Amino acid sequence: MNLIDSDKLRRDTPACRDLIHFNNAGASLQPLPVTRAELDHLALEQTIGGYEAATQNAAASAFTYQALARLLSCQESEIACVESATRAFQLLITALSLGNGDRILVNQSEYSSNVMTLLHLARVQGIEIVFIPNNPASGSIDLNRLEEEAANGARLILLTHIPSQSGTIQPAAKVGKIARAFNIPYLLDACQSAGHLHLDVNALGCDMLVASGRKYLRAPRGTGFMYIRNAFESQLTPAAIDLQSATWLSPDTYEMTSGARRFEAWEHDVAARIALGVAVSYALDIGMPAIEDRIRSLAATLRQGLRDIPNVLVDDLGDELSGIVTFHAEQKNAGEIANALREAGINTSVVRQQNTQLDHHYRQLPDINRASLHVYNTEAEIMQFCRTLQQIINEN
Repeated sequence: MNLIDSDKLRRDTPACRDLIHFNNAGASLQPLPVTRAELDHLALEQTIGGYEAATQNAAASAFTYQALARLLSCQESEIACVESATRAFQLLITALSLGNGDRILVNQSEYSSNVMTLLHLARVQGIEIVFIPNNPASGSIDLNRLEEEAANGARLILLTHIPSQSGTIQPAAKVGKIARAFNIPYLLDACQSAGHLHLDVNALGCDMLVASGRKYLRAPRGTGFMYIRNAFESQLTPAAIDLQSATWLSPDTYEMTSGARRFEAWEHDVAARIALGVAVSYALDIGMPAIEDRIRSLAATLRQGLRDIPNVLVDDLGDELSGIVTFHAEQKNAGEIANALREAGINTSVVRQQNTQLDHHYRQLPDINRASLHVYNTEAEIMQFCRTLQQIINEN
């Protein structure tokens, strides 16, 4: 296992000198090599032209697929790059050609935009959404209930690996075993786990996976990707195509691009895609097991520090917890706390009831605060965070 060189990580992340960034589940701070790669390509576009720059840096673009394939332990042909995890999710859901009465098994911790897409399909196409609750004690998906519903048949199982609103790590591989047992396609949202946990799509058992670049992978905003198992590709029909996703053979015939790239569009942000590959490579050079261990250790330290603050409640449930730490104070609302922390140079986020209609309804939670840590954060920052939070809460 690689050792974490915290000093180098912080040198590579200049903003660490000026702020405490505990909003990595929103968008992480980019390391210098990632920003440099994006800016260098933009400068090349300015110098020689956009098309010409793309041609000159074709190898750098191709490297992104190599890096992502290494990250997920899959083949390059099983990777497509798009602008976000949500866009990848929408492309895959519409490609399944879901219709009236098709049952979709969805965990109560599913990401809000994914649920809204499903609600829209239920309204316009008549799909049936079956919500699978979490076990109240563990905070993770009720596997027995999932197996019962899977036995009744379904067109798809959906799971968010690490919910945005909770530190819980869902048992994604166990869900994959249930999906395989009942021959149900399985789509995993790895938006918060890519760059956070060691991922192997073969061990996870998913047919499809979507993820974002801006979060724990530390890539630019507007980057994302999908994985499609080669053997599953034939079950997906893209809703729209262009000259990237297909080849026009004659006036009235075309041929689809093989592999996952049939879901890509020809026009894209070349600089950001190149930077995504650099970000993935940066994480792989550190070592994903080492990153995972460091993040989870920091988060455990933060949770303990929060429990020591009077009138602060830690909201995370489960034996397997991530670098996302959620909490709320009994006498101050989450928005006030987040604003006060930002004024003190500490970035966090707020998880709002409106965007977590299922989880917060079942758990009866108000708006809550979210502090999400990364490998470049430190124990000293956690101590300062806890001191500042206690001061904020004690203020009238």
